[in-house]
Parts: sequence; C-alpha cells; structure tokens
Amino acid sequence: MTLVTATERPARGAPRAEGGRRPSGHGTWFLVLPALIPILVLSVGPLLYGISLAFTDAQSGRTRATQWIGGLNFQDLLHDTLFWESFRIGLVWAVGVTVPQFLLALGLALLLDQDLKLRWLARALAIIPWAMPEVVVGVMWRLVYNPDAGVLNETLRTLGLGDGRDWLSGLSTALPAVIVVGVWAGMPQTTVTLLAGLQNTPRELHEAAAMDGAGAWRRFRTVTWPALRPVALAITALNFIWNFNSFALVYVLTSGGPGGRTRLPMLFAYEEAFRYGQFGYAAAMGCVMVAVVSVLLALFLVGRLKGGDEA
Repeated sequence: MTLVTATERPARGAPRAEGGRRPSGHGTWFLVLPALIPILVLSVGPLLYGISLAFTDAQSGRTRATQWIGGLNFQDLLHDTLFWESFRIGLVWAVGVTVPQFLLALGLALLLDQDLKLRWLARALAIIPWAMPEVVVGVMWRLVYNPDAGVLNETLRTLGLGDGRDWLSGLSTALPAVIVVGVWAGMPQTTVTLLAGLQNTPRELHEAAAMDGAGAWRRFRTVTWPALRPVALAITALNFIWNFNSFALVYVLTSGGPGGRTRLPMLFAYEEAFRYGQFGYAAAMGCVMVAVVSVLLALFLVGRLKGGDEA
C-alpha cells in the first residue's frame, strides 16, 4: 500500500484533476451572464440613464439639444411644495397599506394553516385578488364605490345608514378608500408568503409547548413568531417598496384627485414627464424617491436586524 504524505497531498483550493476540475473565473462569469445581462439591460441601464437625465434640461418637443445643467433640477425640487406634499401622501399611503396588509395577512395565514375542511378551496380563493391585474382591480372597485349604483352605497341605503357618498371624490374619503383597495389587492401575496413560513415551522415545537401547558398566544409568541420573523421582515420591506412605488391602481381609481389628495410621488413624476414634458425634472424626482426610500429601508432593516441579534 502506498502512503501519501502531507507534503504530497494537493493543497486545499488547488485545481482538481480532470473530471473534478473547478470552473475557472472566466467559466463562472460565463454561467452568470444569462441572468446578469437582463438585469444590466432592463434595470441597471435605465437607472443610470435616469440619473444622468436628472442633471439635464431634457424636455419633450424641443428642437435644440439637451444641455447639462448640474443640480438645478434638485434645487427646484427643494422648493417644490407640491412634490413634498405628494411625498408625504406617498408615505401615508405606503404605511397605511403595508401595516393592515401584514396584520390581516398574518391572521388569514394562521387560519389557513389550521386543519380545516375545504382548506384547499379557501387557499385558492384567497389568492384571486393577486391574480387580477391592477387595472382590472381598479375598475372593479370604481364600480363598488360608484356614488349612484355602487355596491357599497346600495348596502348602506339598504341598512338605513345614509344615502351614500362619492367615496373617491370626497376630500376626506378618497385616500382612505384607495388604501382599502390597496390592502385588499396586496394581501394575498403577503398571506401566501407568511403561510409558507408557517408551514416550515416544526410541528414538534408546537406539540412540546402545548404539552408544557402553553396556550395559543404563548405558543405564537415563543414558537411561531421567532420562526416567522425573518419572513415577516422580508415581506414587510418588499411591500413597503412596492406600495410606495404604486402607480396603476391609484391612477385608475382617482388619477391623483381630488385636489391632489391621492397624488402619489409616482403619479406626480408621471404628470411632469408625460403631461408637461419635463423629463429632466421628473428624472430628478425619481432619483430623490429612490434615495429616500433606500435610506428609510436601510434604517428599518438595520433596526430590525439589531433587534433580532439582541433577542
């Protein structure tokens, strides 16, 4: 038998022999390119172009060449009260949709995780709003909120709770009415994600806690929630970003009205770019939105992760 000494053994990380050879650096990049190219072309490229456009005076219908103006667009934004008002409305919308969305989805996920009859049917029905395009959801809810023949007003009249009102045109009711639609439309996605996290929680832990006399709330607090917290953190952060960047749903429902009460930042930038032709100014708005949301999200994630480490 031939003994192999330590000096004769191949060094750790050294290239392996033929048939077990590790891919080289060039080979690794070749494998990554099919996924990397669409990201660069469809995401990174437009982002960089939008950032560069924000430092120009680009407008639609101009005959002269676009000029570099530095940070003038951002200086104008600092004094644009309408934009910052839309930003405030966008934050109210994002928080107002994300928080109820998560709480209701968590309750529904806990219910669908139980061993109930026709559970498969309930799960299928729960994801129907997620399968509907936002434009269809907007049109459907416009019919529900219709002041003359809408289901909501007809129900209120039948119950003797008043003659109904124009929910989407009222200054005090437009934003809450749109938030209700946002919660309804986005809740299924959150429910499915949380349900998947619940099903990955070991059943043995629940059984052991029940044998120790722990009630339902204590089992949720000590077993379910610690296992579900990483999933909850991820879906909450993603929901906040998606909700803040919402466009189609609010555009179909109110187009930013009445009086700008539902004009989200994306709607404001859209109007500046495609209604008034101020492409450079709209691009500056987009840069500010990306920067502010990134900072808020980073602070949120750092805080939650530190809290998880201390726990």
